[in-house]
Amino acid sequence: MKRALLTTACLTCMASPALSQTAAEVLDGYADIAQAGYEDSLATARTLQTRIDALIAAPSPQALIAARSAWLSARVPYQQTEVFRFGNAIVDDWEGRVNAWPLDEGLIDYVDGSYGGPSDENEFAALNVVANPSFTLSGQAIDASAITPALLQDTLHEADGIEANVATGYHAIEFLLWGQDLNGHGPGAGDRPYTDYVQGADCTGGNCDRRAEYLQAATELLITDLEWIVDQWDADGAARATLMEDETAGLAAILTGMGSLSYGEQAGERMRLGLMLNDPEEEHDCFSDNTHNSHYYDGLGIQNVYLGEYLRVDGTLVSGPSISDLVAASDAGLDTDLRIALSDTMHALGRIKTAAEAGLAYDQMLERGNADGEALVMGGVEGLIAQTRHIERAVAVLGLDGVAIEGSDSLDNPTAVFQ
Repeated sequence: MKRALLTTACLTCMASPALSQTAAEVLDGYADIAQAGYEDSLATARTLQTRIDALIAAPSPQALIAARSAWLSARVPYQQTEVFRFGNAIVDDWEGRVNAWPLDEGLIDYVDGSYGGPSDENEFAALNVVANPSFTLSGQAIDASAITPALLQDTLHEADGIEANVATGYHAIEFLLWGQDLNGHGPGAGDRPYTDYVQGADCTGGNCDRRAEYLQAATELLITDLEWIVDQWDADGAARATLMEDETAGLAAILTGMGSLSYGEQAGERMRLGLMLNDPEEEHDCFSDNTHNSHYYDGLGIQNVYLGEYLRVDGTLVSGPSISDLVAASDAGLDTDLRIALSDTMHALGRIKTAAEAGLAYDQMLERGNADGEALVMGGVEGLIAQTRHIERAVAVLGLDGVAIEGSDSLDNPTAVFQ
């Protein structure tokens, strides 16, 4: 669902040489931040691969903890890049390969008996590729004797056109490292044993060799996909070139990404919806109980883009002309209002993060009757909605047509959620 913003066209606002040059610099700075964020995502994914290879070579509790820690670290820069979705078609078309959720994890590996089996919605929900070297998919016999990146991407991912058949990306890897979180609203994340990767008689869960193959193939594919997106933002990359083709359209893409992530995606689908359903499965990083960090760094990504700055993993700052500069030039008061709103949201998301790190996991916050948890989540939702209103004002001040901010039934038509 998109919330169309009807603004008066102001193409002449971009016409003067001085402002045109500033707009071009803003677009270039935005592309530099995107490239840096994806480069950091790639670097941390390579560290993850090293830790996963070590786990598979010599499974131990320490090796599993190290691999999980590397996965958590890899999420920090990646979540800050989600703001480049929605307005950039190249990113949107690619993103489902690396960050699709939620997933029917039974497609990949063994699951608890309470998970259930095939359903009318997804007959492959419990396929368990790890345990099955051959199976039939959409009437075609599939040879899965070797679990390769090509098998995951070309055959399994979104198999039979079903989005929940997520076979690739961060969340497939997360499931293979943590396993299912069977605690409901209780404390604790997934607790897959390291022995799921031990070869021979001490293997738990069965098929430890194929589970290791799957984990390595998924990680290799993640790195390949991240390498591709980094290239799209370099000096000759297609994403940067598309952004720079038309300055007005480029600025609209930036505001579309900020507004859509802020409103429909994060405030709606990732936060308000889960609270309405009181469903512990309605969290972004559901196996690892890392959702508080996903929400926090998504919010930080929005703030980064508005301010034109990104703090890299190595501590260096990428910064340059920003949307904030353009807004301030037209309406200094609005720029102040939006900066304050972004800061307020980060404080609200920070409170969720702090509470989770103190022991109140995000899935516990979603439990019906948990007043403190509801207040924390709704604080984030309300902050995101409030900053979106100011983003809409910025669209109007800059005179940008073509900005359609994604909506969510949980915010725009709550009764539809339960129909």
